[in-house]
Amino acid sequence: MKNIQTIEEYVTRRVKRGEKKLKVIRELYEKVSVGKIRIEDPSPPTTFPQYLKRLDYTLWFWTTLLLIILALLSIAVTDLLPALLPMRYVLGTIYVLFIPGYVLIEALYPEEKSLSPLERLALSIGLSLAIIPLIGLILNYTPWGIRLAPIVVSTTVYSIALLITAAYRKYSLIQLAWEKARAQSRRTSKV
Repeated sequence: MKNIQTIEEYVTRRVKRGEKKLKVIRELYEKVSVGKIRIEDPSPPTTFPQYLKRLDYTLWFWTTLLLIILALLSIAVTDLLPALLPMRYVLGTIYVLFIPGYVLIEALYPEEKSLSPLERLALSIGLSLAIIPLIGLILNYTPWGIRLAPIVVSTTVYSIALLITAAYRKYSLIQLAWEKARAQSRRTSKV
C-alpha cells in the first residue's frame, strides 16, 4: 500500500516527533537518491510551453540560454566598453569550451541519472573541444570563412538548436513517466 504525502507533510511529521529538521531533510535526500522514496509531481506540465515555463524543470535551460545571451552581449559591447573585456574572456570561455558539449550531452542523455554531474562536466568540456573545430572546419568551406561573426552565429545556432532538442527530450521523459504512473494507478484501482 502506498503512503502518499507531500514532502512538507513528511518533514513536519518527523520534526514534531523531535527530530532535527536538517537531519530529516538529509535523510529524505538520501532515501530519494537510493530509490527508497519516490517523489512525484502531482501536476506535471502537459504541454511543451508549460514545461518551459516551469523553472523547477527548466532552470538548466534558462541558465544555459542566459549564458549564451550574455556571451553574445559581451562580444558586442566590448568594442564600445573595453573595460568589460575580462567579462568577455570569462563568458567566451564558457561559451566555447562548455556550452556546445553541454547541450549535446543534455540532448543525448536527457535523464538525470544516466550520467553523474562529474561525467556531464567532463564530457561537456571534451565534446566542446571536438565540436568547435568541426564548426570551424565546416565554415572554412563556406563563403563566409573563419571570422568572428560566422563563428559566433554558427555556434549560437548549433547551441540553441540542441538546447531546444534537449528540453523537448526531457519533456518527453516527463510525459512518459506521467503516463506510466497513470496507467499503473488505473491497474491498481481496478484490483
